[in-house]
Amino acid sequence: MALLGAFPISYVAAMSFSGFPSAGMAFLHGLEADNTRAFFAANKHIYEETLKHPMEALLQELDPKFQPLRMFRINRDVRFAKDKSPYKTQVSGTGEREGGSIYYVQLSTSGLLVASGMYMLATDQLLRFRNAIASEDTGPDFVKLVDHFNKRKGFRMNSGGDAPLKTTPRGFDKDHPRIEYLRWKGATVFCELGAPAWLQTAKVKAKVEETWDAIDPLNEWLESHVGPSNLPPPDAGRW
Repeated sequence: MALLGAFPISYVAAMSFSGFPSAGMAFLHGLEADNTRAFFAANKHIYEETLKHPMEALLQELDPKFQPLRMFRINRDVRFAKDKSPYKTQVSGTGEREGGSIYYVQLSTSGLLVASGMYMLATDQLLRFRNAIASEDTGPDFVKLVDHFNKRKGFRMNSGGDAPLKTTPRGFDKDHPRIEYLRWKGATVFCELGAPAWLQTAKVKAKVEETWDAIDPLNEWLESHVGPSNLPPPDAGRW
C-alpha cells in the first residue's frame, strides 16, 4: 500500500464544476500500481474530492439535451471475472438518448475520452443495423460517416465494444461492397482528448459538449435506421 501524500484539496462537492485537480490523476496512477482495498481506503478522500465529486458535478452541469447522465461506480464486478482487481482505474459517466444511442465520458491516466454511438447492439438492433448498411439507400451514408470521423484528428469510429465478425453474417453476401461494415456489432465514435492543462479547468464541460455534438450525425443515422432495442435489457450495463 502506498499513500499519495498530502495533496492540497480545494474541491468541494457542493461547488460547481471547475475541473479535475491534478491530485486525481496522481490517484489513478497510484491505483494502477496498487489496485488493492488497502490503497483505496487510505486514499479514498482523494478519490472523492478530486475525481468522484468533480465527475458528478460535470455530469449534472452538462447541457440538458444530454441528460440524464449518471456516474459509474468505481468498484468492479469480479464475480465472473478472471481479473479480481477490486477497482476500475478510471472514472466515467454515461447517458442514453431516447433513440438508443449512448453518451460516454471517461477520465483515466491516459486523459479524457469522450464517445458516443451504439456500443453493443442487441440482437434485434443488429439485424436492423446490418440491413441498413446493406441497403443502397442508407449504406453509402454510413460509409461516409466512417470516412468523415476516421479522417478527423483525434476521432476514430469502430465496431464498438465487440470485435467485428471474422466471417460473413448469416443472410448476407460475402462479396457485398460493404462487407467490412456488415461484420460490425455496433458503431461508436471515440475522441481521445488527452490530459492538457485545461483538464484542471471548467473548460472540460465545453469540450465534452462540443465532442458529443460533433458525433451526433452518427447518432442520427443510427436512430433513424436502427433505434433502441425492443428486447429486455441484459443484467449488465452496456458501457
